Amino acid sequence: MAEAPLAGVRVLDLTRYLAGPFCTMLLADYGADVVKAESRKGREFRPPGSTRDNYFFLSANRGKRSMTLDLRSEGGRELLLRLLPRFDVLVENFRPAVMEDLGLGPESLCERFPRLVYCGISGFGRSGPYRDRPGFDQIAQGMSGFMSLTGTEESGPTRAGLAIGDVLGGIFAAHGVQLALLARERSGRGQVVDTSLLEAMMGILTWGAGMYFESGVAPGPAGQHHPLSSPYGRFKARDGYMNITAGAEKMWRGLAEVLEHPEWTSDERFESAVGRVRNRAALTQVMEQALAKRDVATWVKRLNAAGVPSGPVFDLEQVFSDPQVLAREMLVELPHPEMGTFKTTGLPIKLSETPGRIERRPPLHGEHTDEVLQECGLDADEIARLRASEVI
Repeated sequence: MAEAPLAGVRVLDLTRYLAGPFCTMLLADYGADVVKAESRKGREFRPPGSTRDNYFFLSANRGKRSMTLDLRSEGGRELLLRLLPRFDVLVENFRPAVMEDLGLGPESLCERFPRLVYCGISGFGRSGPYRDRPGFDQIAQGMSGFMSLTGTEESGPTRAGLAIGDVLGGIFAAHGVQLALLARERSGRGQVVDTSLLEAMMGILTWGAGMYFESGVAPGPAGQHHPLSSPYGRFKARDGYMNITAGAEKMWRGLAEVLEHPEWTSDERFESAVGRVRNRAALTQVMEQALAKRDVATWVKRLNAAGVPSGPVFDLEQVFSDPQVLAREMLVELPHPEMGTFKTTGLPIKLSETPGRIERRPPLHGEHTDEVLQECGLDADEIARLRASEVI
């Protein structure tokens, strides 16, 4: 198998929580050697005395090695500066002032190490009036406008079910790191990659923002249906929920035939696309009356056979037993010394010639400290002195 596309890239990971770790995990998935430098005191969200890491850490830290490093100590900061010449990328997700107060801000590090790619992920970015505010996922979901588009009129603004701001911040950061590495191949110099949870959430607004730009009116929550097309949304069948997309005329006619109500196509309320949007509530009511006669699996099979896109609304147990998910290797299992078996999601991007791979489980706390330091030129006596002085 050919080398992964980021093979040979070394990443020093100072991140915690989710956005930063997700970024560095993506880099590790495609071949980067990611070394996670962690606090000596332990990991966030791991209760004292716990015998294993929890799902929060495990879900965003596969593929990495772990060392301990006390950045609050002078010795720890000195050690970081000794290590950096061996690394291509540094990633952190503190508030912007934290690294600056430690004397490790991006400008000073990039001046000292010109080839370094420095990536900082924060709540609001390195400039602007909110620069020093703490930033968390749900705050970004709300301030980006995303929550105003999510939910129903009855529910009001609604958060996504996952920490989508954190995850998108990590995705955009990983994208930025790769762009900076590509630019370094041409210029020989690294640069600062600066992104935030707020900007990541705004970066996906697409046609939601477009509707506002065009009309000057902020659209409200979209609910369970596409605001511009119908029928296009979530519907209830006999045994659960399903999604149906039948906005085009051919699909609409096929839907009416499959649901055994061809007369809908000549109903003056539904005969035009505009009418179906205007009369969405009435259309949804009659469709759900028809759908109630059979189960989701039957309708999904019949509708897709007729060229009407549809699919079930799965819970996660159903997702990870679905044949398409398994065929695309979106469930991966690896051995783990604390858990027996570690399960994780697979790689969403498949490269034909230089694929990524998931071969390394999430590391135990400080598992690779000696290994990493020896690779960076420290001998056993010096490592022992660092440990005795509580730098590592």
